[in-house]
Amino acid sequence: MDTKDILRLTIAQVNLVWENPEENRQNLEKLILQLEGNSDLVILPETFTTGFSMHPDELAEAMDGTTIQWMHNLSRKTGIAICGSLLIKDNSQNYNRFVFVAPDGQLTFYDKRHLFSIGGEADSIAPGHKRVIVSYFGWRIALYVCYDLRFPVWSRNLIDTDLMIFTANWPDSRKEVWNVLLKARAIENQVFVAGVNRIGKDGNEISYQGDSQIINARGEVLALTEPSVGGLQSYCISRKELDDFRIKFPVLREADQFSIS
Repeated sequence: MDTKDILRLTIAQVNLVWENPEENRQNLEKLILQLEGNSDLVILPETFTTGFSMHPDELAEAMDGTTIQWMHNLSRKTGIAICGSLLIKDNSQNYNRFVFVAPDGQLTFYDKRHLFSIGGEADSIAPGHKRVIVSYFGWRIALYVCYDLRFPVWSRNLIDTDLMIFTANWPDSRKEVWNVLLKARAIENQVFVAGVNRIGKDGNEISYQGDSQIINARGEVLALTEPSVGGLQSYCISRKELDDFRIKFPVLREADQFSIS
C-alpha cells in the first residue's frame, strides 16, 4: 500500500439502537455511503452494533459473522477503511474487539485490555493482552477501546505510533475526563488522537453527548463534533506536520524506557 502524507479521517458520532445490530448497521451504512471517494478511514463508536450491552452470550458474533462481512463489503465498495469495536465470540470467549478492515481485505483486531469492571464488563468479557498497531498508507495506527484511555502506560507510544484511536461509549457524567485525557494522550505521546464517542441514551438509561474529536500532538483540537448531534465529521491530518514537530521538539527521544508485563 502506498504511503500518504495526508490521511482523511472521518469520525462517526451516532446514536446506537440498543441491542439491535441490524438497525445499527443499516443506519451506519447510509452515512458511510455518502463518504465514497472523500475519506480514507471512518471510525465508529465502541460496540457500534449493540451499545454497551453486558449480554454477549446473546449478542456476540463470530469473526466470519454478519457484521464482519458487512464491514468487508462496505469497505471494498467505498474504498474506505472502517473500524470500531463490537462483541465477538472467539474460542468460547467473549471479547470487546476493535476491528479494523481495509478496502484490500486486510483485517486487524485488538481486544480491549482494560475492562470496565464498575459496569460489569469484566464479568462477561475476556481481556486482551496485546497492543496492536495497524499499518495503513504508511501511518502507524494504535487501536484502543474506551476505558483504555485512563491508562497511560498501556497507551504509551513506543516510537511505533503516529495516530491513536480511542473508540468509546463514554457517559456524559465523565465528559471532562474524556476531554482532558484525549489531549493528554496526544501531548505526552506526540501523536494525533481520534476519540469517537456515541450519543443518545442506552438501555441502562445512561446518557452520552459524544464530544468526538481529533487532536494533534500539541494538544490542539482540530475537529470537534457538536454535543449530542449525530453525523459524520472529516478532517485531514498530515504526517509531515507530525514528523516536523517531533524533530523540532524531541520528546520521544528523551522519554523514559519501561516494559509492560
